[in-house]
Amino acid sequence: MTDSDSAINSMTADAQLFPWWLFLLWGFLTLIIGLMFLITPGVTMELFVTFLGAYWLVGGLFMIGGLVVDRTNMGLKILLAVINIIAGALILAYPLYSTVFVFAFLVLFLGFWAIFIGAVHLFHGFTKKDLGNGVLGGISIVFGILLLTHTFVAVALLPFVAGGFCIVSGLTTVYIAVVAKKVAEASAA
Repeated sequence: MTDSDSAINSMTADAQLFPWWLFLLWGFLTLIIGLMFLITPGVTMELFVTFLGAYWLVGGLFMIGGLVVDRTNMGLKILLAVINIIAGALILAYPLYSTVFVFAFLVLFLGFWAIFIGAVHLFHGFTKKDLGNGVLGGISIVFGILLLTHTFVAVALLPFVAGGFCIVSGLTTVYIAVVAKKVAEASAA
């Protein structure tokens, strides 16, 4: 069995779980979000962070409400709920500052994570005598250092990277919808 056969079988299984038009809708929504990131990156990032703030605020309130039903780990749930409510309220009160802070924090986290993962790959490359793992580790460390030293440049480029990713993902999902429709029609016949 080739890779394309297994990919088609996987899509067939997904087509049986979800209707093809759902994939098509998801693909078009992803394309729209990608275009929004590319055309109006600042507004889209601020809208994204505002949505995140509202999600955290409501999630924190529901977490406190959930204590009526389930009181296990009550202290941890209250702590997480309070953090969610405070973070959500701050983001909704200061959406512009929050946009810069949230994405700068994300870039810093990704930078540290890339250095950590790179060190692990580099260690495995040296101990297992695996050149590919060593090269991957070195690239990951360099990428992490670049993110940490040029955080605000990375934040400025982030919406364009997200937009490009969304467009590629949306086009792929639309293609899967077309294939799923053909598979569904073939299996119905």
